[in-house]
Amino acid sequence: MKKYLDKFFTYLEVEKNYSNHTSLNYRIDLEEFALFLDKAPVEAVKYPDLRRFLAQLKGRNLKPRTLARKLSSLRSFFKFLQREGVIQTNPAKLLLTPKLDKPLPHFMSEEETIQLIESPKIGKINSPRDKAIFEILYSTGIRVSELVGLNVEDVDFIGNIIKVMGKGKKERMVPIGDQALNALKEYLDGRKADSKFVFGSRNGKHLTDRNVRYIIDKYILQQAMAQHVTPHMFRHSFATHLLNKGADLRSVQELLGHVNLSTTQIYTHLTTEKLKKVYDQSHPRA
Repeated sequence: MKKYLDKFFTYLEVEKNYSNHTSLNYRIDLEEFALFLDKAPVEAVKYPDLRRFLAQLKGRNLKPRTLARKLSSLRSFFKFLQREGVIQTNPAKLLLTPKLDKPLPHFMSEEETIQLIESPKIGKINSPRDKAIFEILYSTGIRVSELVGLNVEDVDFIGNIIKVMGKGKKERMVPIGDQALNALKEYLDGRKADSKFVFGSRNGKHLTDRNVRYIIDKYILQQAMAQHVTPHMFRHSFATHLLNKGADLRSVQELLGHVNLSTTQIYTHLTTEKLKKVYDQSHPRA
């Protein structure tokens, strides 16, 4: 099975442009399946064999989302084997994915967002950097991994556009507002170290997701904000505030870099709740 796995992971990297994180998860899942097979040939795997493997996984009380990912790994692998002519029929085609509840994303109100963005105080050594981070996250809705991966050359100060590398190594162009650009320019003009990274660290590399999380936690503590804020909540707030102001779902999908519209639609639940509240408060027969 090893030779097929090696080919499969090359396929994921070269043709599908899967991220290293996704490829690593697929490798863990499929190597676990290889242990289950022991020395049995993968060409001989039938649907009942997959059901037995699935029963073994369920016996470990895995979370539904983890189980769904492992099933996705198996489906992709056997679909690849069928495409390569290793097997004639795909035994994983009949596997059913457990239904997953989509939790509503947490977001900040507009007032909370502005409070956090304005919290870095003038005169503090890292304030320009921290303010630029907050402004960019809220202005663009990009992921934290996309933020820390930004190079200076990715920012078009004239066109108000930044180029980001999203999931699956897919590039996209994202608009950025004047206030965020001004904060970024102030930070870049004032920093001492010259780096190709927009947010470089002392060791010459870029900041990490964890660094950004620590920065946010520091200001949350200072501001004594009741809500626990994660870096991703800037992204949730960005999408929710746009929809609340009348932006259409397709445009928000493009801005967020979502492949499927269904991923973006979860934010409509939040805006629907707001509409209900307005209706209840305003309609005389509500």
